[in-house]
Amino acid sequence: MYTTDDGSPTLYSIEYDEYYHSKSGAVEETIEKYVKPCKIGELAKKGKVRLLDVGFGLGYNVIAAIDIATEANKNCEVEIISLEKDEKILKKLIHLNPPLKHYWIIKKLEYDPRNKAYYYEDKNIYLKIKIGDACQTIKTLNKKFDAVFLAPFSPGKNPELWTIEFLSDIAKVMKKEAILSTYSYARKVRENLAASGFVVFDGPVAGRRSPFTLAKLKL
Repeated sequence: MYTTDDGSPTLYSIEYDEYYHSKSGAVEETIEKYVKPCKIGELAKKGKVRLLDVGFGLGYNVIAAIDIATEANKNCEVEIISLEKDEKILKKLIHLNPPLKHYWIIKKLEYDPRNKAYYYEDKNIYLKIKIGDACQTIKTLNKKFDAVFLAPFSPGKNPELWTIEFLSDIAKVMKKEAILSTYSYARKVRENLAASGFVVFDGPVAGRRSPFTLAKLKL
């Protein structure tokens, strides 16, 4: 475990030879690069948020989205589908204690062996983590999402989740007004997004010199 600059913990992936978050601040990265740019709070005020999360990892992005949505509107319905390859990482999360109000949900996840998914559900919150190759599990989705958090490992380490084919599959499940946010600002990533039907623009600078990437569908 590594304590990032904002005091929140992150973990290191041996398989991908990368940390799950920026050392400048794990929770800060989550809020500044995903939750705020995708306007989760504003969506919540309308009554419902449907979010696609690519790369569940330590769950910070998902839980921060739940925190912000329920803060903005306690009666908001939050529906999140997350795609995750590494089932083993979920067992390590019970030892983490990041400053996220709803992180206890991680410890309440139940397993559905029939669908190879972990889930949590209550009156207003529905979270489903589909285990498997995201290139395949994304093809099983039949809903349209208000926002997309694209947070796999870097293009050099996890290239299959940055291809035109995969990004095109994401585009197919996004609402027309939805926003996609990702930490990567690599030129190839932006080119692939553009080739997949997106308009690409800079997000704010957060924790580093370069901006992250936001994208919307071409109308």
